[in-house]
Amino acid sequence: MNAREDKDDQTRLEALSDPGRARAWKRKSKDSTWTDSHLSPTSSQVTETEHPRYSKRFNRLAARNLLLLQSELAELEAKLDEYDGQDQQSGAEALQSLRNWEDYKARNEEDSDRIKLLGKIRETLKEYREAMIFESTLATIPPPDRKTLKAFRINFFHGRPEESKDWPMLGGYSSSLYDDPDDLVVLHTAEPPDRLTMFVQDYFGFLFRDKDHHKAATSPSVGYASGKRISAFISYLSTILAALLLIGAIVVLYNTDSDDLRLGLIALFTIIFAASVGLLTNARRAEVFGATAAYAAVLVVFVSGDLGS
Repeated sequence: MNAREDKDDQTRLEALSDPGRARAWKRKSKDSTWTDSHLSPTSSQVTETEHPRYSKRFNRLAARNLLLLQSELAELEAKLDEYDGQDQQSGAEALQSLRNWEDYKARNEEDSDRIKLLGKIRETLKEYREAMIFESTLATIPPPDRKTLKAFRINFFHGRPEESKDWPMLGGYSSSLYDDPDDLVVLHTAEPPDRLTMFVQDYFGFLFRDKDHHKAATSPSVGYASGKRISAFISYLSTILAALLLIGAIVVLYNTDSDDLRLGLIALFTIIFAASVGLLTNARRAEVFGATAAYAAVLVVFVSGDLGS
């Protein structure tokens, strides 16, 4: 028994000596659904609509599996090339059989080594290509978000992992499944939030706490924020900000008499608008250019019109 198992056993004994922790261990061992449902907490900085399901990628095992399949296919290919070389030395009849499957099959019995080799190649090649497709698909799945992963680990270890008194939900080698964030994958993810939403979640998430979910939190360090309330707040804030950037610019330009100062203010407001769109939203580069050009055009038309003068 290694040191990890000794520590886990000691943790179980300590848990059983505490009635509350004993009930948790008993319930966990009895109902696997309870364990799974508690492996997806969210922090107070994360919305309750985000319920990540973390799983380990096993990147090292996957890479090793691909290497082994490659090596196996290389050996099988070498054996097939050896058979092909023998056919070239066997004369025209052997070469003719390569042009027709029926002749090739008749020349090689069902239980011959060559037919077995072809079957093995098909099986291994299919497994290899499926593994590559799976790895390619898995590579497109984003890694865990740092905030939700931190809350997840706090709940998984019943406290902060660096504290010795805390104990993981899973024992044995499974207790280290979630140690490497680069080897984890989120099976269910929400659409990436814009920077303004992330800022509100990081620094003002406590203002949007969902009381019902917050009461169900298994750790005092883990809470829930209402995704709907944050989304509504961001919508209102974005609308007000867009209106202020347009109406405010028009009012300032209307009360400015100097043409040179107006040109400078147009440049300033355009820069502020472009920075707001680029930094606070998920707009693509082309969308930022288009929105900025439209905003600048409105200001230029206003200044060049009768109302601006």
